Amino acid sequence: MKASPLAQAEIPMLRLSSFYFAYYAALGAFTPYWGVYLKARGHDAAAISILMSLWYATRIFAPSTWSTLASRSAHPIRWLRIGCLSTALSFAVFIVPLDFTGLFLAMCVFCFVYNAVMPQFEAITLSHLVGRSERYGRIRVWGSIGFVLVVALFGLLLDRLGETTLPWLMLPLFAGLCVSSWFNDYGSGQSEAPAGKHGGFAARLKRPEVAAFFGVAFLMQICFGPYYTFYSIYLDEHGYSTSSLGIYWSIGVVLEILVFAGSGWILRRWHAAWVLLVSVLAAAVRWAMVALFADSAVLMALAQATHALSFAAFFAASMQFLAIFFPGRQNGHAQGIFYGFSSGVGGVLGALLSGWVWERSGGEMAFLLASAVAVLACVVVWVWLRPARLQCMGSGVDK
Repeated sequence: MKASPLAQAEIPMLRLSSFYFAYYAALGAFTPYWGVYLKARGHDAAAISILMSLWYATRIFAPSTWSTLASRSAHPIRWLRIGCLSTALSFAVFIVPLDFTGLFLAMCVFCFVYNAVMPQFEAITLSHLVGRSERYGRIRVWGSIGFVLVVALFGLLLDRLGETTLPWLMLPLFAGLCVSSWFNDYGSGQSEAPAGKHGGFAARLKRPEVAAFFGVAFLMQICFGPYYTFYSIYLDEHGYSTSSLGIYWSIGVVLEILVFAGSGWILRRWHAAWVLLVSVLAAAVRWAMVALFADSAVLMALAQATHALSFAAFFAASMQFLAIFFPGRQNGHAQGIFYGFSSGVGGVLGALLSGWVWERSGGEMAFLLASAVAVLACVVVWVWLRPARLQCMGSGVDK
């Protein structure tokens, strides 16, 4: 059978990849080192957890707000460029030393606009991949490459220059993000897809397998709370140097790159639901290892290696589910919910819960709790999203 014109359209690999590279390069500086930067500014664990929770709190509103503005605009790409420029300008404020109140306000603005752009860009990417969503990983992998390069480089730079120089080092990364946004636009797959047998957007959201999928994403983000908020501090408390923090973060992302690069091959051979199940199982094992073997450099490196499954495989499978559950313009709204509900609500709960447990019972207990949450996610995947169940429900998710 002849392929559709959308499936035959050329994919702008370089332009799409450049945006992921710039965005996640900046995130490679922010995620591992921002907590360390805040600690160097004199803030305690409670203050850091509150400030870092803003990263997730703004995800509740930013993605859906931006996707709504973009969908109502005659030129939706302008909102991507506005978001990127606003991200760079708002981050420049951190060059000035701020007290807790100033940091809180600055973080609110910066996190809102920074979180707004990626869900929109995910929809842009998938609009170029209609009928070829398994090729998403070959584009997204450049984000992981940018992340790992910056994590490794900034670990060395901060060891020499000091943690308080972090804002100055990150500004050029956001400038690169702005430049890339001007070279990207939507593909022809942005047009509205017919409702089909599952109905419109609201009807699709109500389907049990869709609700289960969002529930799993929510639980996964909660279980990543201690990792994103305190992992670098956790290693520091166990005697690891700042430069070694970059090495440990890099281990996971290097293997993540391999999974993203091979995700098309993986998803052509295994059902997306099986990939999802393996990823949440890996997360449960990973957090238990971090909790119980923090003093073993080898076992901590092995735990970080499972990032290839607990993050990369999970994310690739999630994009496959979203592309099938929500075609066409529906995907932009779905991306907003995916980021807003999972990374937003789940991220806030994960950061605050991990901070609360950290203060009372220590880092080991925080990571053990994360492992338990991942086990719960495994149960949800097995009950609601295993292939036989999806086929019975007529979800349309194929191998």
